[in-house]
Formats: sequence, C-alpha cells, structure tokens
Amino acid sequence: MSVAAGCPDEFLKLAGRLADAGRRVARNHFRQGLAVEAKADESPVTRADREAEMAMRELIAAAHPDHGIHGEEFGVENPGAEFVWVLDPIDGTKRFITGNPLFGCLVALLQGGRPILGVIDMPILEERWAGAAGQATTFTDANGTREARVRPCDGLADATVLATSPDMFRDADALAFDRLRRAAKLTLYGGDCFNYGLLASGFADIVIEANLAPYDHLAHAPIIVGAGGVMTDWQGRPTDLDTDGRVVCAGDPRCHELAISLLQSA
Repeated sequence: MSVAAGCPDEFLKLAGRLADAGRRVARNHFRQGLAVEAKADESPVTRADREAEMAMRELIAAAHPDHGIHGEEFGVENPGAEFVWVLDPIDGTKRFITGNPLFGCLVALLQGGRPILGVIDMPILEERWAGAAGQATTFTDANGTREARVRPCDGLADATVLATSPDMFRDADALAFDRLRRAAKLTLYGGDCFNYGLLASGFADIVIEANLAPYDHLAHAPIIVGAGGVMTDWQGRPTDLDTDGRVVCAGDPRCHELAISLLQSA
C-alpha cells in the first residue's frame, strides 16, 4: 500500500483504541499526587506516563506484531518496519503533574518514515482530533463527531500565533521567532499539543515550535493537513522522523508561506 492510497480503516480504529487506553490511565492518575521522577534530560516522568505507554504498546503488539514502535518512555522497537507507531502517552507532563487539564495523548502512524495518521486526545477535556492520509480530519467531543476545518488568514497582521513557550527558541531561532511574533496580531503561550487541535478547528492561524522530539510532533501533520492546513519544518519540508525539532503549521497556505519567509530571513 502506498501513502497516496490513504490509511486503512483498521489502523484508524486501532489508533482510537490506543488513545482510549492512554486516556483511561491519565484520568485514573490525574491529580492523585503521583511521585515525579526526573529523566536524563531533566524532564519529568510519572507512573502514569509509563503505564499509558505500556498499555498502548500491548495493543499494538496484539494487533500488528510486525509493526514498529517509537515511544517516549520505552524507546524504539523494530524501527525498520514499514509501519511504525509513534507514541507520546502524556504530552505536557509538566501540566499533568501540576493538575492542569491541558495535556494530551499523541498517537502517530508512520509509513516509510512519513506520518499517515495522527490522533490528539485530551483526556480530561474528553476531546479528540483524528486525521489520516486521504481523509478529512474529525473532531470529537460531548456533542459528537464532526469535521474540523481551519480558517482563512491571508496575512500575518491578522494572525494569531500559538507556541508552548518562548523558552524553546534559542539563539538564531529566538531571533527568527521574534520576527514572526512581531509581525503577528496576537501571540499566546502554553497549550502543548492542544494548540494544534485549536488550529485544526479554526481558532488559531499559526503554531510554531522548536526543540521537539519526533513523538512531540509527528501526530500533528495528518490532522492539520486533513483540516485544510499546512505543516512543515522551518525550511518548508514535510515533517518526518528526521525533522530537526523545529516545526511550523498554518491554517492558510498563504500565511504559512509568509511565516516560512520570515523564519528564513537573515
């Protein structure tokens, strides 16, 4: 099966089950006073992160033992497989451990190293975006499931820009981000993966980030593209396992082109 052929429904169903499993674990442990450990990079991790990823890995192994897995907590299995699942069981662990509900569970499926499926699940909000190659992105909440669509924005002067934190931009990246921030109408911080869902549903115009790991961003491109938007690295190339951690997406291709131009300006 080629990427252009789209994403099989069975993979979409499995991705939903993975997100369901992550949601259950996160909800069980949320605001329960979990012990917090520091990983080698000094980022926090909890029992909930590990339990959620393990539950997701078990589902993948049962359904498709030949598939690969790239997870934040337990590393890489079978990286040479045609299909590789990329998992971030709790995206926004700092929010999770401080009782903030704006953390998510991310599921991506790669074929040949490129993302063909993505899910952003917000366990506490009970909201979910799902996107796959060849299909329209959907948004699900208490009111049911419907298509998610980006909004038009043809100029940066009218754009709302979202980023998790200004601290993720350093040195030359900080200067490039500042050019974009100054050109935009409004810049807001916080949100982690929730920002990408907001853009897909037409509530923001640009999301820009840096210093991301593959499991932090690979779920987002199928969602953004399926909602009518564009997501690339800062050079305008499609995101994949080799992306350097700097990504930018926009609901309107015209806005994306202007953002890329500013980011690359000397």
